[in-house]
Amino acid sequence: MLEQIRETADFIKKSVGEMPQIAIILGTGLGDLVNHIDIRKELSYKEIPNFPVSTVEGHSGKLIFGNLGGKYVMAMQGRFHYYEGYDMKQVTFPVRVMRQLGVDRLFVSNAAGGMNKEFQVGDVMVITDHINLFPENPLRGKNYEELGPRFPAMTEAYSSGLISMADDIAREEGIRLMHGVYVGTPGPTFETPAEYEYFRIIGGDAVGMSTVPEVIVANHSGMTVFGVSVITDLGGKDVKEVPTHEEVQKAAIKAQPIMTKIIKEMLARI
Repeated sequence: MLEQIRETADFIKKSVGEMPQIAIILGTGLGDLVNHIDIRKELSYKEIPNFPVSTVEGHSGKLIFGNLGGKYVMAMQGRFHYYEGYDMKQVTFPVRVMRQLGVDRLFVSNAAGGMNKEFQVGDVMVITDHINLFPENPLRGKNYEELGPRFPAMTEAYSSGLISMADDIAREEGIRLMHGVYVGTPGPTFETPAEYEYFRIIGGDAVGMSTVPEVIVANHSGMTVFGVSVITDLGGKDVKEVPTHEEVQKAAIKAQPIMTKIIKEMLARI
């Protein structure tokens, strides 16, 4: 694995040149943030050695380099999911490569279903913590000390400093910004009403099929993480609506301006 990480990082460095210290992983319906980036260079995942290729509608499959909020950033337009058939090492491989390239701050975004009774469709939720319900941990197997410790702490998987910064921006801009615990599940089915209720009882506020593996690996490698979810549907015993992937994308796109404003302003203040 170390050899693949280095090979991929070397290819990207030779193709792009200067490397950023900030990376953003864009989730379902949130890829439009790329339109706000002053792009210097972009690479299709198909061009990059050892990279998987995204198979999900709404995930473009490009690694983009450019300026956003006055900072030089790398953005993943399209991520990899466990439900696509990739193993956890493949799902999190891009995060390993980012760290090899010198990235020390990672912003992650996703679309999520909400079970917190105060949430509304279209809300933006800052992730304060997560519950990992994936059947496999991305750190399972041989640990390479070059990548991180055998037993990394997850006490502050999401940076309290960056959360406070986002809260300050939301207050200044009059943005309704929610906080919550994200539950990571394997998918690809949307959750049953009973599952939504279970996730709420164990302490979850929103649920999705990504993010947790990437955040675990980012923390393992010493990166500072900020996570945000767009609440695209609501679930629970008293909710009868049936979510579709198309509706999830529409709700995520509708919330795009809020998420973009917060992340751009955070980048400007870092």
